[in-house]
Amino acid sequence: MKSILIIGMGRFGKHLCTNLARLGNQIMAVDENEETLEDMLDYVVSAKIGDCTNEAVLKSLGIDNFDICFICIGNNFQSSLEITSMVKELGGRYVVSKANRDIHAKFLLRNGADEVIYPDRDIAEKMAVRYSANHVFDYIELTEEFSIYEIPPLPEWVGKSIIDLSIRNKYRISILATKEGERAKLMPAADYVIRADEHLMVIGKNEDVDKILKELR
Repeated sequence: MKSILIIGMGRFGKHLCTNLARLGNQIMAVDENEETLEDMLDYVVSAKIGDCTNEAVLKSLGIDNFDICFICIGNNFQSSLEITSMVKELGGRYVVSKANRDIHAKFLLRNGADEVIYPDRDIAEKMAVRYSANHVFDYIELTEEFSIYEIPPLPEWVGKSIIDLSIRNKYRISILATKEGERAKLMPAADYVIRADEHLMVIGKNEDVDKILKELR
């Protein structure tokens, strides 16, 4: 459990807040709009109305008490930059700022952000991969080179065990889990026999997984 400050309760801020709360974190939410904060009262331990470009407002929050500070202001870059800088100066331990453009990210990183996130870009990239291939049910990019894919098994894999197929050596991927509906079995044993009606969560280089996807077409 972590102590988290979220500044900006727009669409992304709200989703972030609700999911962090479900994971048991203690959250303070700050926004200029009282109605927006009212929607989040069930998920936070405290909420404050205020303009965080005002240093006095930020000082009143006790910035150095939080493990992570999220700056989720996406529609006003100047405000996001000012708040990011002041949060860091006031003792923010780890500052994560939302950006919409690469140039914004560069300025945020130079002015106090420890990390910059691109939720809109990341979702767009994930959807592009998923919907441009007929056999990708989910996709998580780990690095520019490696990703996790949810795919069906190749027809020749069905009825055979992972060790018999020598999947890691032959295809250069590893099976992290098998999935049937919403149920997942993590880290299947080497003697696990692959079934036709399940999906496989595999990790590997994008170029190696692409070769498998071409065989599925």
